Amino acid sequence: MRVARLQSEIDFDGWRDAARALRAEGVAPEAVVWTVERELFDFAPVPPLNNPSVLPPCGEGGPRSGSDGGSVQGVLAAERPHPPASLVPPPHEGEGKTFGVPAAFIDLARTVILHRSPERLALLYRILHRLERQPRLLDNPADADLAKARDMAKGVGRAIHKMHAFVRFRLVEGAASETPRETYAAWFEPAHRVTEAAAPFFVRRFSNMNWSILTPDACVHWDGERLTNSPGADPADAPSEDAQEEMWRTYYASIFNPARLNPAMMKQEMPKRYWRNLPEAALIPELIEKAQSRTETMVAAHPAKPSERVLKAALKHARGSYGEGNLTNLEEVAAGVHVCRRCDLWRDATQGVPGLGPEKAALMIVGEQPGDQEDLQGVPFVGPAGRLLDRAMAEAGVPRDRVFVTNAVKHFKFEPRGKRRIHKTPDRGEVQACRWWLDAERRLVKPKVILALGATAVQAVFGKPLPIGKTRGQHQALDGDAQGLVSWHPSFMLRIPDHDAKDRAYAELVADLRLAWKMAS
Repeated sequence: MRVARLQSEIDFDGWRDAARALRAEGVAPEAVVWTVERELFDFAPVPPLNNPSVLPPCGEGGPRSGSDGGSVQGVLAAERPHPPASLVPPPHEGEGKTFGVPAAFIDLARTVILHRSPERLALLYRILHRLERQPRLLDNPADADLAKARDMAKGVGRAIHKMHAFVRFRLVEGAASETPRETYAAWFEPAHRVTEAAAPFFVRRFSNMNWSILTPDACVHWDGERLTNSPGADPADAPSEDAQEEMWRTYYASIFNPARLNPAMMKQEMPKRYWRNLPEAALIPELIEKAQSRTETMVAAHPAKPSERVLKAALKHARGSYGEGNLTNLEEVAAGVHVCRRCDLWRDATQGVPGLGPEKAALMIVGEQPGDQEDLQGVPFVGPAGRLLDRAMAEAGVPRDRVFVTNAVKHFKFEPRGKRRIHKTPDRGEVQACRWWLDAERRLVKPKVILALGATAVQAVFGKPLPIGKTRGQHQALDGDAQGLVSWHPSFMLRIPDHDAKDRAYAELVADLRLAWKMAS
């Protein structure tokens, strides 16, 4: 029996070195015991973050600290002591043999090793051992070992997603720091060992503040320049509730929509195991209990009456004349959109969604149509696609508050599936009917550059279809000395199943945003 010891539960490099040596010696999977040599670590204790007097500058960690805050590899490639040679004896010269494995297996193994299952290491070695005689093993969807490994990989992916969604930062009052920026900390208990893998998302999302995320497995820290990590912590090390949480609960209660309540789906998307770390969780039982009565009250209530001036302007443009001289400001455009009857999309939509941004903007971004969240809130690009666009704009250096964002079609077109509303592409007639509002926004905003995202937006802006893959990055002349560009819509990336293709499309969107802003500046 051979014993292979790793330096940590997620020591992929150690597992790969051991597996390579064992396989070269021809050691069978059932003859290997995998274990973790935890005593090899010599970490400094985690600073108690609820005691500002002893809080070091955010980012100080143990010997595993890494310098690459922009990639998962940077976090996981931290320097570590070399394992003693006795842990995994290398093959003698002339003994054993080596063979190649598909890159897909390496990617799978990097993910599976983050799972908490104690059998993951043996499972991966068993698959590796089989690949020599079954080189096309990964192409067999019915294989039991691969099915188990892929289920583990999916579980790790879900754990990363839940961590991105449910981490809640708290302000650390009086925290010592070399910069004037505030310091925040959060406690989280991920389903699997994904802390380091999830950290780069928070670097991109909260790059302008110092923060620490504490978990039982590991802690990650960001000081504005460097992402570092340290050993796992205890819940007592996390800061207690801060003053901002009461405001957050007020906001959460105000946006809670009782008419769309689905407790089963809520618990599926937000499992109760995470509730104890969410400040809004205390409100959920009462919000669920009162949902029915609140819905009945909402249905029975009379709609609020708009101001006479806005109503008069809106009704003026709902039907009849649509001459360009009729609208004089964006407020009138917004009022007109809400009562527009130029096509039938208004019948099922909650409300019209006009553009949003400064009255004069050098860059206008045009999407396709409102989505589910945009339809409910009346604001463009606030749903999942909007959050992806925000992220891309931040990476491209495009300030959202200086850009006018709108859609080619102002009402949400969808088909119902149960309680869900699924996006449905507007037809050419609907795009043409709504183009009058887009032209009005463009005439008032006077952008130098218009970036059309997606095929529907391209049709509305240029009056004809253009192949996005072939024309993105190319200047297109528009009326009024404006320049047009095309790019992928963020929702397109959300639907791409292939990760490499999704990353390429996202990188191209960032490049197109950067070019559009450069042309507009």
